[in-house]
Amino acid sequence: MNGFKNAGLSERLSAAAGAKKALLEKFKAQPGVNDPVFAEREEARRAIRVAREAREAERNAAREARKAAEQEVLQAEQAELAAREALAVQELAEQAKRQVAMAAEAKAARDARYAARKARSR
Repeated sequence: MNGFKNAGLSERLSAAAGAKKALLEKFKAQPGVNDPVFAEREEARRAIRVAREAREAERNAAREARKAAEQEVLQAEQAELAAREALAVQELAEQAKRQVAMAAEAKAARDARYAARKARSR
C-alpha cells in the first residue's frame, strides 16, 4: 500500500509556490486594457448600456404620458360630476321656489275664501 505519499513541509511549500506561480502566469496571459479585443468588448458593453438607458427613458416617458392622460380623464370626470351636482342643486332650488310659490298661492286662495265667507255672513 504505497499509494499514499507523505509529503514533507518543504514539498508542500514548493507545491503551493508552484500553484501561485501558475495562477500568476495565467493572469498575466489574459489580454490587457490596450488589447483590441478588450476594446471591442468594452465598446459592445457601452452600446448595450446606452440602448438599455434609451429603453428605460422611453418606458419612463410612456409611463409619465399614461399618468398624465389618466390625470386628465380623472379631472374631466370630476368636472362632469361637479357640473351634475350643480345642476341637481339648481333643480332642487327651483323646485323649492315652486313649492313656496304654490304654498303662497294656496294661502292666498284660502284667505280669499275665508274673507268671502266672512263677507257673506255679515
